[in-house]
Order: sequence, then structure tokens, then C-alpha cells
Amino acid sequence: MNDRPDLSNLPSYRQPRRSVFSARKIALMASVVAGLGVAVYGFSPTHSPADLFSSPAHAQVNNEVRKVERPVGFADIVERVKPSVISVKVNIKEKTASNDDGDDSTPFQPGSPMERFFRRFGGPDGFPGLKGGRGRVVQGQGSGFFISADGFAVTNNHVVDGADKVEVTTDDGKTYTAKVIGTDQRTDLALIKVEGGSNFAFAKLADGKPRIGDWVLAVGNPFGLGGTVTAGIVSASGRDIGNGPYDDFIQIDAPVNKGNSGGPAFNTDGEVMGVNTAIYSPSGGSVGIAFSIPANTVKSVVAQLKDKGSVSRGWIGVQIQPVTSDIADSLGMKKAEGALVAEPQANGPAAKAGIESGDVITAVNGESVKDARELARTIGGMAPGATVKLNVLHKGQDKVVNLTLGQLPNTVEAKADTDKDSGKGASRGTDVPKLGMTVAPADSVAGAGKEGVVVTEVDPKSAAAERGFKEGDVILEVGGKSVSTAGDVREAINAARTDNKNSVLMRVKSGGQSRFVAVPLAKG
Repeated sequence: MNDRPDLSNLPSYRQPRRSVFSARKIALMASVVAGLGVAVYGFSPTHSPADLFSSPAHAQVNNEVRKVERPVGFADIVERVKPSVISVKVNIKEKTASNDDGDDSTPFQPGSPMERFFRRFGGPDGFPGLKGGRGRVVQGQGSGFFISADGFAVTNNHVVDGADKVEVTTDDGKTYTAKVIGTDQRTDLALIKVEGGSNFAFAKLADGKPRIGDWVLAVGNPFGLGGTVTAGIVSASGRDIGNGPYDDFIQIDAPVNKGNSGGPAFNTDGEVMGVNTAIYSPSGGSVGIAFSIPANTVKSVVAQLKDKGSVSRGWIGVQIQPVTSDIADSLGMKKAEGALVAEPQANGPAAKAGIESGDVITAVNGESVKDARELARTIGGMAPGATVKLNVLHKGQDKVVNLTLGQLPNTVEAKADTDKDSGKGASRGTDVPKLGMTVAPADSVAGAGKEGVVVTEVDPKSAAAERGFKEGDVILEVGGKSVSTAGDVREAINAARTDNKNSVLMRVKSGGQSRFVAVPLAKG
């Protein structure tokens, strides 16, 4: 009796089987193999490449596979958005006279609007070594984009700042005259109106915030070439580049260069996520680090510029600084968050509401404040006259303060010391143990005022030197208590040690400005 199973009705496994592939299976397998970088020669031992792709059905599959393999690209997006981008050309009459020694290689005063214009990446080529003379007309180039069909366009303030004449060139090569409607130096934005047209292609400002890693397209006028598109990704957000208290830049790695200034950064929906305004470049060329003003900032600023030609910001009248970990420890805070009030301005909204030096503003209208920059942006984004509720940490206790916002002044008065050598010529002072500095009563030093103690000497290797103390600084408070003698300073330091503090908080006046400094305490 044969116990072996009957396999006569099953397909022979010794012979190659003719595989039956549907178009869907072929496309799937082709995609997989192509994705692995393997050449496709056939899908069955009994099929040659010619057999596989000879029929109409197979030819159609082959075309579909090629479509899948082809890079997507940005051509469709660029075709849609590029007509909204403009090149901006400005003429600025130079008003700086020649130096008496005949050296005109630096025609603009350091810190002037014109100097900032050329220091950014919107200035003309060849600025270093530019020879200038009285009455010379300087030309600069930048970028911009339409935000409405009737000719309103956005660019940078530093592109049009001081311009006597503004011309724009559209993507189709037509040139128009434009006038400046309004500018905002603090955010470096400007609104211009192009004359002579009423049906311009325009771009939409994005509503949401971009995510790190999102694609971005920069379109502009680098080096005066016009109509140039580059691509990259969002590298970071919330960047502070030292431009001002409202810094909140998007960092992108799409290559931008001189002339891209004021141009748009588009997302893949064809919306403007930001306005390109600065680059980090030791060499002057693109190194893949550029900064854009976020679209939500552009919206609020442009709306006010269009309405009244200027921007009004809320103001509470305080000088603020970040809460570092050392400062948080000195104040008994669990986290280094909020904005520390270094000094409230006399008769300002905060001072009238009872906010004092050393207070920490932790929330605005119930929304937590991460740091000093966030407080500045939040308050600056509100309208003057609005009522706000501030959560404040005052001498270790939480309290709520209601106040009405004032209007941020156009200029901020900085009070400087009239006697730069106020700390010199004084007595050596009294040594402050283990901090590495000596102090003397302020009223004993000419020009130092009547409050606090003056730093008369600093050991360059001390903790005080590491925290930025220098001769002539005036210490007003130590550990929340006013001081007028070296004994007061020692007493406050000993009290902090008794409370097991790792550092002691000092309020210091330097150069007419007050700030808090957390100085670490030596043990023992």
C-alpha cells in the first residue's frame, strides 16, 4: 500500500510557473524595485523585458511608473506665485559731506538709517569702499510683493528708508513708480503703493505658523538679477538676532543674498509665510541662514500702515530683563520664566499700578509669559488704551494688577552718566568679602548720586567680574533691600546665606540703565 499523498492534481513545482500580473501588481512591484535603486528587467522567469512592456497595457503601466519616479518639484507653485513678486529700486540722495581729510570711503554715519540699509543685504553691490560726495545719488535694490490687486505691496523698511524715488519692476518686465505709504523701523516693514495699475497679481499672507522642516520658497531680486527662486526648509522659529525687542524671526535655509531683502518666503500652499529681511553671513554671501518676519506680524503691521501710515503699540512703561536660573533661585522661583522688572518708568502705567523693581510679570490676561521678549511682543501687539490683567510675583507673593496700556513712545530716552569717570578719584572703598569687589557710599563719589554704593574696584578673576560688574557701577539693592554702605551689602549677603540661597540678587545702575544681576555666593 502506497502511503504517499497524491500530488497529481497540483501544479508541478519542478516547472517554472507563468505568473499572472495585473496592472496594479506590476505598478506596485515596479515602484518598490525602483525605490530600491534596482534596474527592472522583468517580473517572471518566463518574461523578457521586451515581452513585459510590449503590449499597450504594459506600456501604460510603464508610463505610470515613470510618473511616480519623477521628482515632484515646485514648478506649479512658482508659476502661480512668481507674478506677485516685484523688484524694488530706490534712489537716495546722499547728504553726508566729504571728510576734511578727503577720505569718503564711509559715506554714512555709524548707526544711521542709511548705514543700517547697507549693512543689511538690500544695499547696492560694491558698497565697501564706495566713494561718496556731497549731493551724490545712491541706488539700492531690494524685493517686495503685492498684497492686493490695486497695487499695495510689502517690502522692508531698510529698503525704502530715506528714498527720494521708488520704482518697481514686475515679473513681466514692466516698470512702475511707487510711493511709500508707511514704515515701521521696529519690525523693519514698509508698505508701498504702486501707481499706474489696478489688476496686479498678488499673494496671500499665511494664517498659520510654519513648522520646522516645512518646505519654503524664496523669490526675489538677488544682486539685481530679478525673478530668482530658491528652495529650502524652515530651520528654526522664534529667533532673536538682536535686531530689537520684537524679534521673532523664522530661520530658513533657502539661499538668499543681497537684493532678496523684502521679498516673500512662500510655503507649499503658495502663501507668504514670511518676509525675508536679514542673513547671517561672515563673507557677505549666502551660507544657508536667513531670517524672515512671520506672516502674522506682517498682517498686523501692514494693517496699521495702510490705515494711518504708522504703527501704534501698547506700552506699560517698564525696563525688563530675562529671568535666568540664578535670578530665579534668588527670588525663590521654581522655574526661570517671566519678565523681571528692572525699573518702572516714572509716571508710566506700570508705576501707577504699583509695579516695582524686582517684580516678575508671569502672565498677561491669563496667558503665561515665557520670557522678557514674549512680554514685549504681547504688549506691543495690543492697542494703546486697552485694559490688561498682569500676574505679578511681588516679594515672593502672587498678585494681580489691572492697568490701562499707554502708547509706546517713538523715541526712548536713555539717561547717560554725565561723568564717565565718576568712580575714579574716589577712596578705595570697603571690600565686599568673597565677591571680589570694593564699594563706597554713592554720596561720597562725585557724580554717582545719593543712592546706593559705588563699585570702586573689581578683581578681574572674581565672581563679580564674571557677572559684568565694573568700576563706576552703582549697586542700589541687594536681596531686595536698599543699600547705602558696605555694611548694608554684607548684611544682605549674610541674610541670603542664612536662607540657603545659592546666589544673591543685586539691582545695579550702569550707564543710566538699571538691571538685576544674580551673583553666586561662595560657601563657607
